[in-house]
Amino acid sequence: MAISLQDQLLKSGLTNKSKVNKSKKEKYKQSKEQRNSKTVQTNEATLLAQKALVEKQKKDKALNQQKKEIADKKAIIAQINQLIKLNIQAKDDDGTAYNFTDANKVKRIYVSEQVLKGITKGKLAIVRYISSYEVVPTPVAEKISQRDASFVVLLNDAIEEEVTANDPYADFQIPDDLMW
Repeated sequence: MAISLQDQLLKSGLTNKSKVNKSKKEKYKQSKEQRNSKTVQTNEATLLAQKALVEKQKKDKALNQQKKEIADKKAIIAQINQLIKLNIQAKDDDGTAYNFTDANKVKRIYVSEQVLKGITKGKLAIVRYISSYEVVPTPVAEKISQRDASFVVLLNDAIEEEVTANDPYADFQIPDDLMW
């Protein structure tokens, strides 16, 4: 069995019997006072441990909040991609080129005449999808814009055609865009 530190110090001659007894009496008195009094003596190590625990909980809460925000962003991007995938309008590689700007760069997409009219009249919009651009209906583009506006590249204002009965030029068709 192991010998206590007090006994080892006594054998080596570093302390004497009276100092050991005095130390035991002080320890006993201190524990007795603590039991009899209603106040609890605080231990510095306990306080430091509690403080460290509170700090760790704060850090954990902040990390969990960041993880939740990242997960929410991923979910929103997945919703946007699903909306685009379900509402893509057909492109036409042999059709007319429609030029638009994205991040101060001119981009080009080839679409049919019908889709081109829809884009110019504000019925269709151009959105960013993975690594390309797609054409979707305006209500879908508005839903995408509510979730994350950076996905919507081009959303023209809806143009309502006014037809009056006395319009002398009603028979003449005005081109939406002129190709020079």
